[in-house]
Amino acid sequence: MELKTKYQYTYFIHPYFIDKNKYNSYILRLFRDKRCEFKIFEKEKDMNIYNHFLPSFRNYVFPTFNLRGEELKSFKALKKEAKSKIVSDHSVACFNYHLAENVKGKVDNNDAGIFFNIEKIEIICFKTGICFFVMKTNLEGTNNFSDILNFNYKFKDIYSELSSLKNYENIRIQTDTFKDVKDILELIEQITGVNRKKKTKKDILNDRFYTFSYACLESEFWNDRNSLEKHMSDFNRFINVMPSNFTADFNQEEITENTAVIDKLKYYRISATKQSSNLLCSGVDTYNFTRLPYEYENEYFYTYIVTLYQKLFLMRLNSEFKGYSKIKEMKDELVKFTKQIWEKEVTLSDSGSLYYTSLKRVLELDDLYNEIKNKYEIVYKDLNIEKNNKYYLILIYLLIVSLCLNFINVLLVIYYIN
Repeated sequence: MELKTKYQYTYFIHPYFIDKNKYNSYILRLFRDKRCEFKIFEKEKDMNIYNHFLPSFRNYVFPTFNLRGEELKSFKALKKEAKSKIVSDHSVACFNYHLAENVKGKVDNNDAGIFFNIEKIEIICFKTGICFFVMKTNLEGTNNFSDILNFNYKFKDIYSELSSLKNYENIRIQTDTFKDVKDILELIEQITGVNRKKKTKKDILNDRFYTFSYACLESEFWNDRNSLEKHMSDFNRFINVMPSNFTADFNQEEITENTAVIDKLKYYRISATKQSSNLLCSGVDTYNFTRLPYEYENEYFYTYIVTLYQKLFLMRLNSEFKGYSKIKEMKDELVKFTKQIWEKEVTLSDSGSLYYTSLKRVLELDDLYNEIKNKYEIVYKDLNIEKNNKYYLILIYLLIVSLCLNFINVLLVIYYIN
């Protein structure tokens, strides 16, 4: 019997880089775009986010929480240019991007079709120039779990080079707003300002979307009588973003090594891989389809974004680590990164802390951080040795000059005595 869902959504996340020297101009461009709305987090309306994160972490990721009372009113009254100047100095800036109309689309799936809605688009920018284009989707007219698998699998590649191949199965997308996939790609390029055909740093970014997905199964499929173990093949396809017809055996040892699965509560599982974060739960518990989907796309989502940011920041720093010329600048960047976000505890929530720790393990952040730190120490040591060698050469040169002068003085004294 095919699995059915009660509710689901998927966020597709595309990271991109803005040159540090152009970051302020980019933020100003977003403020001037009529479709962009600067997102202000306020304690009253975002109470769950405010309470979930610890102050030091919250102040870094959500600096607008500090805008209160008259200060908030004054900020809202400013012109766009003045707002942009303030926000450009924030550690993180978030924007909502409003489409002209509700977007309904279709991904071809053989003779049938998977219809979907684009519910919202967000832009999240860190002051370092690392930004994220985020698109939230949900399926329409179906509650088949297989459709979620197929949709996530096909949609995650629409920004990749494969989407330019005429016969590639996942490019047949049509919406009320977008005639085909090219229009979606053009929207992404318009927002990011990055031409995907001329992208740089390909050694850092891949072309696939990161996926952040939630799905709640109907209670009849996962309850006291029917365990999740009966559906492990579908669960493994879900967490690895594979299609419903994927039949190859999953290597359990590799899954254990490359995947983190959190099963703190009986009827939900949160998983993380290098390319995705997924939550699968059962509707047998009302909390799972009322409060949990909201928590997952807020508290967990921003934790996921920050962890991806850390990964990309460290990868960029590592790729630029090519010698002595930038050693001082890179040291300053690493120290600032460490103080601002790396050493910060995220939350007092047990499940939230476990999720953050699991993400860091799967994304191998500690290994990458230590690699950069060790590389810096080696280069710094070599640099000091080189400097010391130069000092030694100078001392030897001065000593030789001194000896020569002394010898000349001795010769002169002997000459005058004689």
